[in-house]
Parts: sequence; structure tokens; C-alpha cells
Amino acid sequence: MKLVSYGSDASVARLGVVVGEEVHDASRLLEGNVIRDVQELLELGAADRLRDAVDSDRAIRNSVPVTEPTLLSPVLRPPNIRDHITFEEHATRNFTRPLAPVWYRRPIYYYSNTSRLVGQDGFVAMPATERLDYELEIAAVIGREVADATLDDAYSGIFGFTIFNDWSARDLQPDEMAYGLGPSKGKDFASSVGPVVVTADELAPHLRDGVLHLECTVRVNGQVWAESNAKDQYHSWNTIIAHASQDSLLLPGDLLASGTVGGCSIGEAIRLGKPAHYLEPGDVVELEVEGIGVLRNTIREPITSSPRLFRAHELPPMPQPVDEPGPSSRDRGSRPMG
Repeated sequence: MKLVSYGSDASVARLGVVVGEEVHDASRLLEGNVIRDVQELLELGAADRLRDAVDSDRAIRNSVPVTEPTLLSPVLRPPNIRDHITFEEHATRNFTRPLAPVWYRRPIYYYSNTSRLVGQDGFVAMPATERLDYELEIAAVIGREVADATLDDAYSGIFGFTIFNDWSARDLQPDEMAYGLGPSKGKDFASSVGPVVVTADELAPHLRDGVLHLECTVRVNGQVWAESNAKDQYHSWNTIIAHASQDSLLLPGDLLASGTVGGCSIGEAIRLGKPAHYLEPGDVVELEVEGIGVLRNTIREPITSSPRLFRAHELPPMPQPVDEPGPSSRDRGSRPMG
């Protein structure tokens, strides 16, 4: 199934099911109370009933498609967002710097802001930065409570996948993280999610050893800035879920993002010789992932007139094109544990 949340805003949102080119109201298909998003569907334990309704020709024939739905984040306000950094090309800045050994031992993550999610075609207000960046990521949506998962059963906790854009202020981020915590203001102004959640079974043909082999493309104002593939994810989804759930509890609707697919940030695009620049109001960013869709957003002017009191102390050096990136760990024969 492909699921969306639609409506003018979260207060009137409804869960929809994509059937062909049409969106159908999930609540009407289930003949029950209004369901607003994927999280509510999972909390109700109604995903299998909805799948049966979608597979029923009679139910679809009796359903009226939604006219020109405005898509929101398919999970309106997840209980938690854990955003990882599992692609070596991104972590090493195109293999130009070494990583601490801990990166190879475990999937590192930070907690992101659940209250600043933007959906399909939504506007992202320019934060207090001169270096606004996108990040193309894939996020798993947790389908049930998961605690202390093993590597063998961890993947079964995933309900589906969506696209996650981890917008980043590249001047604020290193400034605040110099203390040893963070990121915070370099990240928490916005994340984009969507356009759909695709259930895990639909992407199963692309899954190999716990990693999704999906083509990924970034376009800015219609120009291709990155072409990559998620197959180079270092830590598998099994490892990500097992690690996150150790001594903890994952909840239905939690988002666990993969981290930036190699090459799919502006710094990486510049190092690879693409005609990229940091984003400005009016720029249209499209992140495309095979089997999921295209997540599109437009940057706009700041929405507040209040003075921006906390800016970067200084601008970090601009990324520079690289002639010959170093070898990845896989090229050197190293392998993750699962």
C-alpha cells in the first residue's frame, strides 16, 4: 500500500490510500472513525483491515476519490525521530576525511524535532543561516512497539518507508557542535516527510541483506545535482532497529531516518563538480527515491520579523571540488556486522 495524509492542515487531516492515480479516504474504506495519519492507523491496529478493503473491488468501487488533495507529512507528529548517519560517503565528505572507529561499530543518530514537519509541496521558511542545505534520506516507519530487537527479528518492526529531507544550516551546525553536543538549531527548524509511506512488502524486491537498493536523485530548480543509490548504506536496517531498540522502546509511528545517501547534500555535490550552491528563497528542491516517489518543497523568506539573535560565529570554509576521492571501507574489504 501507499498511504498519505491530506488536508489543509493537521487539525483536519485524513489518512488516504493511493490506488492507481487516485487517493481514497481510508476512514470511509474502513467505515469507522476518522483516521488522520499513518501513526493513528498503526495505533488502532487497522493496517491489515485497510489492506483488505483496498484489495476489495467492491470497497473501491463504492469509494469516491479525493479531489486534488493537499498532502501533509504522512505521519503528522511522530512520537520520535531518530536521524542516523549511515552512508560513508556523506560521513567522510566524499571520502576526504577519516571517521572515528565508533562510526563503523554502531549506527550513530540524533533526535530531531517532531513538531516542524513539512509535507509535499510545502514551504520551508529560511532559518537564520547563510548555508541552507538539503539532505536526501530514507526513513523507516515503525509499525509496532519494538524493544531489544535481535538482528534477526528487527526488520519485522518496520511498517514502511518514506522520503526524509533533513534540512540543515551548515554554518550553525559546526558552530554549536564544537562543544560536543548537538546538532540543535542547525537542524530543528524543519524536516520534510513524504509524499507517501510505502509499506515494506512493496519494497521487498529491492531489499538485499537488510539494505534497500533504490535509485536516488536530487533536483534543484529542475537541474540534477545528485544521482546515487541507497545500496551503499553501511549499517543495515536490521542493525539500525536493533541498535535503536536496545534498552529502549520504539513506538508505532516512530521515524528512523537513514542519514544522507552518498552524494545527496550540497557540500557533496560541490565536491563532485556539480553546479550546486547553498539554497535561497525561491529555490525548488525535489528528492526522488525509486519506488517511493518525489518529495518537493520550495524555500521561502523567513516568516518572522523578530531579530535572529543566534547566528553562526563564523562561516565554515566552503566545500571544494575533489580530484580523486579516497577508497570506501567496502573497497578496502571492511564489512559491517549486520
